Amino acid sequence: MDLTRWVVFSTLGALTGILGFLATRALGQAGLGRRMSALPWGAGLVLATGAMGIESTVYLGATSQVLLQIYVALSAWLVGALSLGVLHLLRSRIWKAAYLAWVLGASGALGVACATTPMDPARMVTAGVISGAPPLDLLLLSTLITGPATVLLLTASALSLRRRPNPAALLIIAGSLVLGAGGTLYLASFPVMLYYSEFFGILMLFVGLLRLPHAHGSATTAPRSAPAAP
Repeated sequence: MDLTRWVVFSTLGALTGILGFLATRALGQAGLGRRMSALPWGAGLVLATGAMGIESTVYLGATSQVLLQIYVALSAWLVGALSLGVLHLLRSRIWKAAYLAWVLGASGALGVACATTPMDPARMVTAGVISGAPPLDLLLLSTLITGPATVLLLTASALSLRRRPNPAALLIIAGSLVLGAGGTLYLASFPVMLYYSEFFGILMLFVGLLRLPHAHGSATTAPRSAPAAP
């Protein structure tokens, strides 16, 4: 392995470790009861850690159909998991239940489809980067998760911005845009930037969700009781 590839691989490994640390921290906060909305965010970061770990492994040259099948599923699941952190913004219990059922059902269908659909590493991996699109049916199933999830995340940001200027909401919007820009960076003949854009996009989403006041209840303050009469 030449020096450039070794540096890129080491960087991807470091980014995987950072995502793992953030996932552990988020799950720890949820476990201590400090912020229950951190549970789906932590789960999303666990999935992101697994996806970036596979990216690092494939970049090193260890490519297999099983790794690609897992990777396609993780890439969609992590967006769905992150969106569940703002699910309570939907005031209707029916809509909450419907969205949760949709994410879980689509995630299950995608998992089954990924496990039973052959994937050709030679077609999906270029210069160690997973850049090729999966089969059409998997792409459509992934969109059924990531599409509504992105809409919900952007809606949460818009609601927060409507209340007052909020840097956290801007981070969520920026994170969504950075994730979407990964394909453009790949087309610009720098395919490994696809991975870096994924990392920074996920990181922006996580920090934005973590600091979004309406997302964990800090924007709503209970009225103070009147002072007792002397």
